[in-house]
Amino acid sequence: MADTVELGWEEWVALPDLGLPAVKAKVDTGAKTSALHAELIEPFGKPGAPQVRFLIRPDPDRPNLEVVCKAPVVDRRDVTSSNGQTELRYVIATSMLIGNVQRTIEVTLTNRETMSYRMLLGRGAIGDNAVVLPGRSFIQPKLDYSLYDTLKTKAPAERPLRLALLTREPDNYSSKRLMEAARDRGHVIDPINTSRCYMKIEARAPEIHYDGKTLPFYDAVIPRIGASMTNYGMAVLRQFEAMGAWCLNPPAAIGASRDKLLAHQLLSQAGIAMPVTAFAHSPKDTKDLVRLAGDGPVVLKLLESTQGRGVVLAETKKAAESLVDAFRGLDANFLVQQFVKEAAGADVRCLVIGGKVVAAMKRQAPDGEFRSNLHRGGKAQAIKLTPAEKKIAVTAAKRLGLNIAGVDLLQSKAGPVVLEVNSSPGLEGIETATGKDVAGKVVRLLEARVRTLSQKR
Repeated sequence: MADTVELGWEEWVALPDLGLPAVKAKVDTGAKTSALHAELIEPFGKPGAPQVRFLIRPDPDRPNLEVVCKAPVVDRRDVTSSNGQTELRYVIATSMLIGNVQRTIEVTLTNRETMSYRMLLGRGAIGDNAVVLPGRSFIQPKLDYSLYDTLKTKAPAERPLRLALLTREPDNYSSKRLMEAARDRGHVIDPINTSRCYMKIEARAPEIHYDGKTLPFYDAVIPRIGASMTNYGMAVLRQFEAMGAWCLNPPAAIGASRDKLLAHQLLSQAGIAMPVTAFAHSPKDTKDLVRLAGDGPVVLKLLESTQGRGVVLAETKKAAESLVDAFRGLDANFLVQQFVKEAAGADVRCLVIGGKVVAAMKRQAPDGEFRSNLHRGGKAQAIKLTPAEKKIAVTAAKRLGLNIAGVDLLQSKAGPVVLEVNSSPGLEGIETATGKDVAGKVVRLLEARVRTLSQKR
């Protein structure tokens, strides 16, 4: 400002770069930094050129008047407000127009919804050539919120999401399909090896580091965490949540599904039918443990079993008792479960996404085998579920808090029973058997659940 400019204690300003033709601002020489009201703040862009997108309601008396703005991020800074609270804020640079004077200023973004003024103009924006007259208002030309009525608005537009695929196997079928589906819909997706993540745990600015670099903000995370990485993978997911990402399956839900004892207890509490199951670690009364699972053949499973490994069928009580004694010697947790003979070596995999069964297949074990896992030679074909099967699959996924789940059912004489709930179901078998684009349905769920701004201008 070459000439002296007089300002009142309140003034109208325009922020043309942000698409804001009129904002009523309080001029505060006691504040160094200017502040602008912002809601739904979303960082995006490349790590070397970060940007931020946010929503502003410029008129306190018209809450339905919304403008979506975006700007480059120049800093993140701790700002202490007049009430003594410190907040880590994004700092943007934007043009400001007061009367005929235009200059570029730095503005911090914060929620001023309860304030009478959507903007606070600090010393840094006022400049050395401005004189503030505290007894006067609106010395510069007055603007009006009616200027927003003439703005042309565009229809709401979908924006690309930045997604993280948390996996140690980026080249397997499921990972490739998820990345393909995301990119086909215009999103950015990065495969991230869970084991190579490490974290900075800090109250205001949590970070995840990866191979020496800080990971950027992600809108959502698709966790495909192997059983051997469950605990650390859940910790990484919690860190992503702390950074504002939406996790397709929350860490607590993954933990519940991986803990077979907890999963069975939660399903039981919800009244969900299951084969009769007994859990143990080192029981003294082997015969009583076997008796709890029924009089017929029983299945013994190590709690850490996956893809059919660590699962054994005992045809007789004596065989079951011998296996229990052997498992006890492993110092391992295990379960003894009723064998549903009428299932005839077959189970039903229901793929639940967003509270709906989107695909289902029947898996049949090969001759001489009771485990129907496709990894063990089982064959799969598409199947039409009964209403009872759909209901129990959806209820089981919901009880464990899973947004995506592979729910395995057995078709017993008494109706469908839940055998297991998988929080990281493979896609190859069910997409091949049903011909359905399951990966695309996952991406569409992310689009629906991730917070988006209401308009685009």
